[in-house]
Amino acid sequence: MIDTARSHNFIPTFAGAQEASKEAWHDVWKKENIIVTGDITAQKLLHLNCFSMTIAAQELANKHLDASVGSRGLTGEGYRGHIFWDEPFDMNFYLLHYPELVKDLMMYRYKRLDAAKEYAAASGYNGAMFPWQSGMYGDEQSQEVHLNPMTNTWDPDNSRKQRHVSLAVAYNILNYYNATQDETFMSQYGLELLFDIAEFWIGMSKFDPDTGKYTISDVMGPDEFHENYPDDTDNNGLKNNAYTNIMVSWFFKKLSKLIEDEPAKIIDDNLKRTNFTQQNIKDLNNIRHNLKLDFSGDILGQFEGYFDLKEIDFDKYRQQYGNISRMDRILKAHNDSPDNYQIAKQADTLMALFNIRESTFLKIMLDLGYPIVNPNKFIHDNIKYYIARTTHGSTLSRIVYSMLMLKIGEDSEAWKLFYEALTSDYYDIQGGTTAEGIHLGVMGATLNVVTSYFAGVDYRGKMLEVNPHMPKQWEEVDFQMTFRDVNFKFRVTDNTFIVTTDKDSEIKFLNQKLPLTANQEIQLTY
Repeated sequence: MIDTARSHNFIPTFAGAQEASKEAWHDVWKKENIIVTGDITAQKLLHLNCFSMTIAAQELANKHLDASVGSRGLTGEGYRGHIFWDEPFDMNFYLLHYPELVKDLMMYRYKRLDAAKEYAAASGYNGAMFPWQSGMYGDEQSQEVHLNPMTNTWDPDNSRKQRHVSLAVAYNILNYYNATQDETFMSQYGLELLFDIAEFWIGMSKFDPDTGKYTISDVMGPDEFHENYPDDTDNNGLKNNAYTNIMVSWFFKKLSKLIEDEPAKIIDDNLKRTNFTQQNIKDLNNIRHNLKLDFSGDILGQFEGYFDLKEIDFDKYRQQYGNISRMDRILKAHNDSPDNYQIAKQADTLMALFNIRESTFLKIMLDLGYPIVNPNKFIHDNIKYYIARTTHGSTLSRIVYSMLMLKIGEDSEAWKLFYEALTSDYYDIQGGTTAEGIHLGVMGATLNVVTSYFAGVDYRGKMLEVNPHMPKQWEEVDFQMTFRDVNFKFRVTDNTFIVTTDKDSEIKFLNQKLPLTANQEIQLTY
């Protein structure tokens, strides 16, 4: 990075720099701007979010930098600039506008693959275990104690047990490959990363002969309130977190398909560069069909033993504290623990429904041996169950639940949660945290919800699939994206969907395949 700075040709005058900046931003907005008609506040804040995403990482800059995006971008000292699992919330935006940038950001992880292997080995595992908080060298930077400002005491911090950060790295690689079909990246870097991450999860999966299932232990889920089981003084973490196990099964299925589809020479080359074996390839399919989940009726347990925990009276604490988003701190101030209760800081059990398509989620459940007989009822019941137990202690929670509420027709609640997430940094709803830096993940996620769920353009398959859910508060949304080297422009209203492309292509609109001719506008109704 120092060499890059030294070799940079700086513009000699302020006026010249100003003009160059204006031209550069003109090009940026031409590519990534989301234009909302009928809601000036949303328009301004979405513009702010695009701006924040762009200043955090750029195609022209990051190809020279060994860096990814921190959860606060470059705007403050919060989290000390570290790289978390927030990357998927950011990558979704970058992927649709700057796929080359996504590749550069993933190289940050590849260059720290050895550190991830050392971290896994130090914890008794093979393969690569990426740290919850990553910095310059790729070693674990998570704190071991956490200040509770309500009691002014330091409590143990077990957030490093959120091993699902490695799944986020794999998710980004697979999403990038799906959207770009970049065989060079996959053969030179992607497969090596995926094999090493998979080897770690194979080691984490322990077979239980009594149940015939595999168990993944000593983890925390995205919830973050639950660190251990009640009365566990040995700090053993949790077993069979639903999000973790479902995403492991999804990841193993994707990797198995890649091994089948990629040329044998590429697979062999990557097997030689890693410790991945033919037995490991067999393990992928065996484990992905047999990871354990917990159920109570049709409710999926957040982790094994979740339904043994107590219910909590939120109203009691609301009367005393008003804002109960950080129930973990409140309970500890009462010499209690969130480990004892069915509560959550943010989306956890249903987070997989944000990452992957609903149809894919249901297939994974079937693969695991838990067929969902009535998908609509299952999804409705689980969303209602968990949102009633979630305090939204993270801004990311609202945007995930906004998308989930759209799935069950709760449009007004989806809109309310979306707007709270959209305005979260502007109004500093967490009471002072924005001064430490904006929350880049929620900014990227709001942009994703607008294009992928409100406008309904889903890019997670072989072609774009469209199913709009436009808010009644908006008249129109205009935006563009790149998918598999085709540039798409969209205009969406409450009953029309207009699309043009620069190359012949096709989309699936309301489950019907439609061919698209280059430079020919197509208007569809729904």
